[in-house]
Amino acid sequence: MKKHFLLMLVPCRPSFAQDMNEEEKKIMQAHSAYLRDWMNKGRILLFGPVLDPLGAYGLGIAAVDHEDEVTEITKNDPATALHKYEVYPLLATLPEIKQDQTLSL
Repeated sequence: MKKHFLLMLVPCRPSFAQDMNEEEKKIMQAHSAYLRDWMNKGRILLFGPVLDPLGAYGLGIAAVDHEDEVTEITKNDPATALHKYEVYPLLATLPEIKQDQTLSL
């Protein structure tokens, strides 16, 4: 059974999404590609920015076999050069999938 975690990427400054420089943009592009790779491996279910009026931040949902995988994902994310992660266990409720159905997010 998979364990689920909420990943919150806390930006280095509240205005980051509005005023990042070119180097920061490159890091964030690498971050997106990195998480997409984990998504293709089935370990990240979704990720993206939360457009909070008080300051945007990143959010992701991980589905892993062992908590160590979450540590690996967050520790090696290029975005950690700028930001920090907060990770919380998530007691996820998922839909039941019948044999002839697929789950789409």
